[in-house]
Amino acid sequence: MTGQVVGYVRVSTLDQRTDRQLVGIQFHRTFTDHASGKDTDRPELAQMVAYVRERDTVVVHSMDRLARNLEDLRQLVRELTGKGVRIQFLKEGLTFTAEASPMSQLLLNVMGCFAEFERALIRERQREGIAIAKCKGVYKGRRRVLTPAQVEELLARVKADEKKAALAREFGVSRETVHRYLRAAKTATPAVQPQQEEEIA
Repeated sequence: MTGQVVGYVRVSTLDQRTDRQLVGIQFHRTFTDHASGKDTDRPELAQMVAYVRERDTVVVHSMDRLARNLEDLRQLVRELTGKGVRIQFLKEGLTFTAEASPMSQLLLNVMGCFAEFERALIRERQREGIAIAKCKGVYKGRRRVLTPAQVEELLARVKADEKKAALAREFGVSRETVHRYLRAAKTATPAVQPQQEEEIA
């Protein structure tokens, strides 16, 4: 393989750090989605698939960063390898190419099933935790998300040196949420909304 080495990163919340994925690898280009992996409708993923060419290598931290369910995972691997692209999953230590063997296909299916099963266990534990918190009267529900207009007002007032703690109380959010909006603004992503607390990466 003498083509480009392309990285794909997906994080589902603004406070997840992308530098924890694909550490120490030199890429010609990296595509990063700040989105849920519940489906394949992700802008950077689509751009990455359109960008890569035959003999390129796509590197992903783990299978669940590319897709959350086995069907989507298999479809994406088939689409990429069908273009002559090699795809490498670091966590699982697996690489797939157009010359797929029966064993590599078996590994893809088995590891994809394990990843999907792990996701289901996490969701189940989360639901159990919420139920216990509700019984104890300590569950506060989902974090409030501001509208784009409110975000714009919030950022303007912070820029005018208004106290962040006072603004958090006025807008009905935590100070950490205010800081998340500020971090999002610094990355030049307009009107980015923090994901709800119940969403899982």
